[in-house]
Amino acid sequence: MIDIHCHILPNLDDGSKSMAESIGMAKKAVQEGINTIIATPHHKNGSYENTKHSILEHVQALNDVLVQEMIPLTILPGQEVRIYGEVLHDFEKGEILTLNDGGNYLFVEFPSGSVPRFTEKLLYDIQMRGLTPIIVHPERNQTLIENPEMLYQFVKKGALTQITAASITGHFGKKIRKFSLDCVEANLTHFIASDAHNTHNRTFLMREAYHVIREEFGQDLVFLFRENAQLLVEGKTVFKEIPERIKRKKILGLF
Repeated sequence: MIDIHCHILPNLDDGSKSMAESIGMAKKAVQEGINTIIATPHHKNGSYENTKHSILEHVQALNDVLVQEMIPLTILPGQEVRIYGEVLHDFEKGEILTLNDGGNYLFVEFPSGSVPRFTEKLLYDIQMRGLTPIIVHPERNQTLIENPEMLYQFVKKGALTQITAASITGHFGKKIRKFSLDCVEANLTHFIASDAHNTHNRTFLMREAYHVIREEFGQDLVFLFRENAQLLVEGKTVFKEIPERIKRKKILGLF
């Protein structure tokens, strides 16, 4: 299993606080059945800045330790970029890191409570540059929960999305769980990932999330998400079903 979103690199952001904790996370990941993780430290989110060169160095250092510890896990480079107007300018400067440094897929994070006005234009510009933007955890964004049409339009116009395993399992609450499953049902997401930060309150839960998806939607969708993670790592085109609008269900005859 491949996890494309994880804060396993030590001492870079609000994820792992030490190499020992990173080793603990690695062991936990292997127990989950994960053999490959894309490490995605925060960048430009107001608290942390982690540029491409620094991340590549930290990935190599962690991989060296995992080999020494004989932990069967491979760490690949990535970056969780908070959306800002100069993303492409900084990409050209060599500060922005695509997933697995493959030059194809770029993580884009929104503030938790809003979607900036320039988002649609920037997502378009990213695609015109030959990159595919992946909106991370849209199910935890208050604006998108209240206005799923906005997410539908982003996906319809070429953006991909990644939902967090803990959202699927209900660890962020019933409202986020429901919206997550609505996104899956409407073909508005393309990846499931852990967004793990540690081994206690923000851990992997990938196996549990795939179990929920299997029970709700069938094994074929589990296969699609797992295959998409593999295709992403290889820099290939991922599977995309035709997106649909999220249906607002009637309750007692009322919307």
